[in-house]
Amino acid sequence: MRSLLKKLIFLPLIVVSAASIADEFKILTGGTSGVYYPVGLELKAIFEDEIDEYGFTVVSTQATVENLNLIQRGSGILALAQGDVLSEAWAGNPEAGFPSSRTKIRLVGAAYPNFVHLVARGDSGIDSIHDLVGKRVSVGAARSGNELNARALLGAAGLSYADLLQVEYQHYGESVELLVEGELDAMIVSAGLGVAAVVEASERTSVRIVPIERELVEANPKIFFPIAIPAGSYPGQVEDVPTAALNNFFVTSSEAPDEIVYRITRAIFDNIERVRLVHPAAEAVSLERALAARPIEVHPGALRYFRERGVIE
Repeated sequence: MRSLLKKLIFLPLIVVSAASIADEFKILTGGTSGVYYPVGLELKAIFEDEIDEYGFTVVSTQATVENLNLIQRGSGILALAQGDVLSEAWAGNPEAGFPSSRTKIRLVGAAYPNFVHLVARGDSGIDSIHDLVGKRVSVGAARSGNELNARALLGAAGLSYADLLQVEYQHYGESVELLVEGELDAMIVSAGLGVAAVVEASERTSVRIVPIERELVEANPKIFFPIAIPAGSYPGQVEDVPTAALNNFFVTSSEAPDEIVYRITRAIFDNIERVRLVHPAAEAVSLERALAARPIEVHPGALRYFRERGVIE
């Protein structure tokens, strides 16, 4: 990546095909029913306005774990990722999908929080996480950030997959279909507020967003913090629902040149109102809180931007 970018920056008369540029500048997101994907589409539009000499493509992936592994391999210029999984990737946790430390991942800045949605069919008899015992549950794609959150949540309640009747490792869209068809009792969706999958499930069948007890959230302070899903966030939801949340981040590679990352960071945070309009979840993106938490090392190009804006000294 570095050699190609040097040619692009210092030898402007060299003609490089649009395809090769786009291959270098991938924006890694998640499933199309989540929040990462529409945010990625808007970032692409912003980058095309602000950094128009390069091409960008949006890639739908299995989200955080796959995104960080791709960044480590040099296949992507920007990714969205959950903060708890960033820490696992940096440490190199095989159980989380990282057989060795992902030393090339670097922070750009904070995005928005994920809310953990425990969505149960109205006829399932599930009123708390403990009621998942003996039930059919989708926990998200295998070894995805969603699935790691599901494991942590169950563990806090003293449960494991062995306590469930059936475990499905499905993307959001597939989980909704199974729930609507009565082949699932519940699904765990860790995503931004207003995520399309929960909206769709609420519109197509009778569901309940199940409260997550505060003590379970506080049992995992390195992963979750307590929050409430505001009333009216989803069709038929008339009350606030207490649950767990965790932060998402924009991530790049240590091999990405400082100037490119500086311009990407500037494009995101100078156009923050455009990002916020994409999805209700993205309304929480904030310049002031962009570096409030730093689970991994920040890229020098991003640091330059935040110093210029007075976010850090």
